[in-house]
Amino acid sequence: MKNKATQSKAWATVQIARHPERPQFLDYVSEIFTEFDALHGDRLYGDDGAMIGGLARFDGQPGMVVGQHRGRSTREKLQHNFGMCNPEGYRKSQRLLDMAERFNLPVFTFVDTMGAYPGVGAEERGQAEAIATSLAQLSSLKVPVIATVLGEGGSGGALGIGVADRVIMLSHSIYSVISPEGCASILWKTADKAAQASEALALTADKLKALGIVEYVVDEGEGAHLQPEKVMHDLKDVLKQALNELQPMDAQERCDARYQRLMKFGSSNLGIAS
Repeated sequence: MKNKATQSKAWATVQIARHPERPQFLDYVSEIFTEFDALHGDRLYGDDGAMIGGLARFDGQPGMVVGQHRGRSTREKLQHNFGMCNPEGYRKSQRLLDMAERFNLPVFTFVDTMGAYPGVGAEERGQAEAIATSLAQLSSLKVPVIATVLGEGGSGGALGIGVADRVIMLSHSIYSVISPEGCASILWKTADKAAQASEALALTADKLKALGIVEYVVDEGEGAHLQPEKVMHDLKDVLKQALNELQPMDAQERCDARYQRLMKFGSSNLGIAS
């Protein structure tokens, strides 16, 4: 009975993370940041509506904000490609992060994607290379990097902007190498066992915090769509705390700590208690 209850809780979290009324990236930007000025294009191919980024002020301090936006209406979802980034999205992010490093600006990234776009054109334009380059860039960036998982954190599409000094998750967000439906289809040849897969994947914020994958979990009660202002206010407080921890460190110290953070994954946590 305990296992079934745990399964239903994990699957319920997946449903809340995908709730159509859940606040999205631009909602958080308008509430947490001021003077946001979006920057467009990767200077190689084009612009990507799924990846939005630009300059903004956080608590009066200039910074760089990058995130994935899904859209709500059918028109918006098509414009933002349902939050699934093409290579030009990750290359736009790389351009903005280079700018942040040049001007010594802290970086705030916000993850909310099912995954990177798997279309033929995306593969032809180097999807894997673009994500790999983003991982390498974020691993060695000289400025503070704080990543927040807002809804779904899907595989490499999320990691492309998810490598950071501090990672925050909302309590009903999820972060995983594959969707529960995809996992169930591989393991049991049917997506009907997605609820069981969601538990096996340990994709919830509390389990990932126990594993040391994320540092902070922001409580959103029954869901951020029910009390968005409170959740945004609480997230802003956690962002301030994380930034205050990182800014006193010099660049090399911060990079070394980020490297050690990444290297410890899997070293002592070989499994997770149910």
